[in-house]
Amino acid sequence: MIASVAKALDILLLFSPAEPRLTLTAISQRLGSPKSTTHHLIKTLVRYGFIEKLDDDSYGVGRTIIGLTQSAVVNVELRDRAAPLLRQLADTCSESTYLTVRDGSQVLYIYAIESSTRLLARTAVGDRAPLHCTSVGKAILAYLPEAETLAMYGDDSDALTSFTSHTITTYAALCDDLAATRARGYSIDNQEHELQTFCIGAPIFDSARAVIGACSISGIDPRIVGSRLDTVSRGVVDTAQEISRRMGYVPDRMSRVRHTSIGRT
Repeated sequence: MIASVAKALDILLLFSPAEPRLTLTAISQRLGSPKSTTHHLIKTLVRYGFIEKLDDDSYGVGRTIIGLTQSAVVNVELRDRAAPLLRQLADTCSESTYLTVRDGSQVLYIYAIESSTRLLARTAVGDRAPLHCTSVGKAILAYLPEAETLAMYGDDSDALTSFTSHTITTYAALCDDLAATRARGYSIDNQEHELQTFCIGAPIFDSARAVIGACSISGIDPRIVGSRLDTVSRGVVDTAQEISRRMGYVPDRMSRVRHTSIGRT
């Protein structure tokens, strides 16, 4: 155990609804540490937003903690509202279904229903994957502000890591793919992250009409992006729209899936 990290966590655990404000002296006494040591730890926590200094020279929980807490609450709410719909989608399509949220330049899987027919690499709750080469990731990217996408990928070719021969590795190609995703209402991963794995994803929105996650169908059947594309994509989009509705989203008009098929994306 790293002592300084443990001490910093001990400081965070001192704050509670009963004691939302604490002075340096109080924190030092509770920790049993010298004021100088405690002050050094607090300065680091303030720098990263875990603690903030208040007007009366006391300290309180910072924006980083509040943001993490809010994200956790939203993730739990999203998972609980999406789970029955994803189970129904998995049963209907006989494929694996997933629910993800964004975590920086990755997606975080927060719910999964694995099909018994999916014999290759399985994705578990808690796993992460890149945004740029997964259907769930591209469904989220397609509805982020362009400036965010540019900041992640525009000036850094190394950020578009290649996983297979199908992976998109240039910013221009990624932008084209995201434009196609917006036009049809769903994203396609045609072996871009894993060979012999085919996925369809769709975005999930909240009451502020901000993209908060994505759901997908994934399987080893190439017809998912071929002859089954129309049926599967409709199922994914309908599921994503219903999850969005349950999260408070009220669109100007519900996006409609275009009849389409692909060769390579």
